[in-house]
Amino acid sequence: MFSGLWLAGCNAGESKKDIERAAGKTRDSVALSTATGALGSSDTLRAVRLLVIGTSLTAGLGLSPDEAYPSVLERMARIAGVPLRVINAGSSGETTAGALRRLDWVLRDSVDAIVVESGANDGLRAYDVEATRANLEAIVRRIQARQPWALVYLVQMEAPPNLGSDYTARFRSVFPEVASRTGAKLLPFLLEGVAGVAELNQADGIHPNAEGARRVAANLWTALRPDLEQLARRKSSRKAGAVEKAHSVR
Repeated sequence: MFSGLWLAGCNAGESKKDIERAAGKTRDSVALSTATGALGSSDTLRAVRLLVIGTSLTAGLGLSPDEAYPSVLERMARIAGVPLRVINAGSSGETTAGALRRLDWVLRDSVDAIVVESGANDGLRAYDVEATRANLEAIVRRIQARQPWALVYLVQMEAPPNLGSDYTARFRSVFPEVASRTGAKLLPFLLEGVAGVAELNQADGIHPNAEGARRVAANLWTALRPDLEQLARRKSSRKAGAVEKAHSVR
């Protein structure tokens, strides 16, 4: 699992500084971008808008925009008949403190659901667990205050094992605790089934390659699908009701 991922990175000779320097080279590291592919005009009106706030794992470090997992997730949903527009707000090297600082800007547009993938860099740098907890809770609560109608998801993340079992256990517990305190829905570990698998990761042993990103997207799609399908049905019903009302007025 995650321990294998970090061991692979260490065996490859990656230092924290190397990883952070590489992360800083991602294209468009702070700008929002929508997943590629066009929706039809009718689907655009009823598409579920999903915002993903994350780190280089979300931004797609080392991948093309089409290969990053948010784009793959969008395509998976459309193939399944769910009109989905994913907004990729990944920022490489970002900590929970950084995510909190830019949150108001990221939330400037209304969405239907928000996935928060944050904390990996806190763990990588062995930041204070309580500070990470406080930042994540503040992020979720600010989202809920700014967009109370949106479903909010928090992705489980892990700390590297070389920091000791006490730190990794306390870090792991942050995510379910924040989800419980705020009412956010907890999603499984982002890199489940990908971490530590050499053929699913890039040379740094940390960032998924194209196939790894597809696995990540598939895991998220499995977890998100019931809610996204329900949101799509609701939006479709509201659109149909509005059209019927418009016709009756005429």
